[in-house]
Order: sequence, then structure tokens, then C-alpha cells
Amino acid sequence: MEMGQANTPGDAQIPMRRRFGRVPVRVILPNLVTLLALCMGLTAIRFAFEGRFDHAVIAIIVAAILDGLDGRLARAISGTSRFGAELDSLADFIDFGVAPALVLYFWGLHEFKSAGWVAALIFAIAAALRLARFNVMIDDPERPAWHGHFFTGMPAPAGAILALMPLYLHLSVVGLPNSKAFAPYYIAYVIAIAFLMASRIPHFSGKSAGRVPREYVIFVLFGIAALLLLLATYPMEMLIALSLAYLATIPLAVRSFNARTAADAAEKAAAGGPETVAAADDGRAGSVQP
Repeated sequence: MEMGQANTPGDAQIPMRRRFGRVPVRVILPNLVTLLALCMGLTAIRFAFEGRFDHAVIAIIVAAILDGLDGRLARAISGTSRFGAELDSLADFIDFGVAPALVLYFWGLHEFKSAGWVAALIFAIAAALRLARFNVMIDDPERPAWHGHFFTGMPAPAGAILALMPLYLHLSVVGLPNSKAFAPYYIAYVIAIAFLMASRIPHFSGKSAGRVPREYVIFVLFGIAALLLLLATYPMEMLIALSLAYLATIPLAVRSFNARTAADAAEKAAAGGPETVAAADDGRAGSVQP
């Protein structure tokens, strides 16, 4: 409408109302768990700033537990959504990228000032790259089904828990000193964990675990109860043991991944005849070396 032109009855605008559909509770619940995990990650940063590093460790562990629950809860009650997936990815970056990096920097990496800060940045960046690659690979339609048994690169929650190993050693009966003399070793260790996250080294995935046979249910329940009891009684010592056990599974995961890759390539070659021999050779060449 030109300036100065009078409004006519036909020009009356009808108010536009934006209608929002109702969101089922089953979609909201997993997102609430994700937000609780995000709160725990941010609280860990606060605890680290206040010097309460034992509380910071516990907050990150709780965030990792909640992160493992939100996805399973969403799948169990059919509450998955694109919004929830994006929220989970952003929360994971804070919980397992930013929070552990700042906790470690406030605890001991600051002893080497800029070098310690660079190590913290490298860890956070590696977590971001790991999460971004996971989001891209999950939509790959050509990904073999057996790849679901493996993660490509160390998962961000596992990387966060493993990166805090120097803090566990300091707070446990080992009593590893928090001094400038040990800071270079801490920095090297954090960068090594960052490399494992950003790399393409396969790691076992617990998401594909099947049902427990009925005859082993009692033993599994007893083992879980004993583990929780030990974690409550000796938290730092148990975190050290669990971290070392996880690191020990990495060569086994690489070996299993390479075996499956070779078997898959051989199966394709047998099904396709001589035309696919070159593709099979490429598949064997693309396997990960331990």
C-alpha cells in the first residue's frame, strides 16, 4: 500500500494465529532427562571453579549415566524426535567436552598455563568433532548393520570419564600429586584421549547388547549390585579400575572390527564373483590397524 492511501474495508487484515500441536508426554520425558544431564555438566563446572573436584567428578559421572538413559527411554516409549536428537548432541558437547576440559584445567592443567589451556581446547574440539561425525554417520543408509556393534572413535561420555583419570589417581588412595612436575604428563594423557575420540579407531558399543539368558539373570543382578556397592564405597578406585578395563578392550575391538570387515568383503566377493575382488581388497585395506 502506498503512503497516504486510505485503508478500505477489504484491506482489513485477519489476525494470524500460530497453532501449536500438542506434544505427547512420551516425547517430553526423554528431553527432561537430557536437560538434567546438561544441568549436571554445568554443575560440574561450578564445582571445579569452587575447588570441589570430587563433586565435579560425580556430577560428570551422573551426566554420563543420564545420557545413557535418555536415548534408551526414548526408544522404549517411542518418544524419539529430531528435536531430542539435536538437544542430546548439544548437551553431550557441554557435558563431555566442555565440562571435563574445564575441570581438568582448574585442577592441574593450569600449572602450565597456555599449554594446559591448549590441551583443554584440543579435548573440547575433539569431543565436538566426535559428536558431529556420529550425527552424520547415523544417517548413512549404506552403513552395514554389523557396524552397530561398534563406535567409530571413542564415545564422548567414555572420553570424558577416561580423561579424568589423573583426577581419580589424585583423589584415590594412590594420591598422585597435583604439581607442576606432573602437569606435562597430564597434558599428554588428555591429548591422547582426545585423539582416540577424534580418530576412526573402533570401540565396542553396548547399545547392541542382547537379552540376558534366564539362567544368568541372578549372576548379572549380583554383579551389578556388587559394582554399585563398590562404586559407592570406593568411587575413585573403582573408576580407575573401570577406566583401565575399558582401555584394555580397545585392541579387542580393533581386532573384531577388522575380522568382520574382512569377512564382509569376502562375502561380497563370493556373491559378486570376480568383478568384486577389487572391492574386497579395498575393504581389507581399509581395516583399522591396532
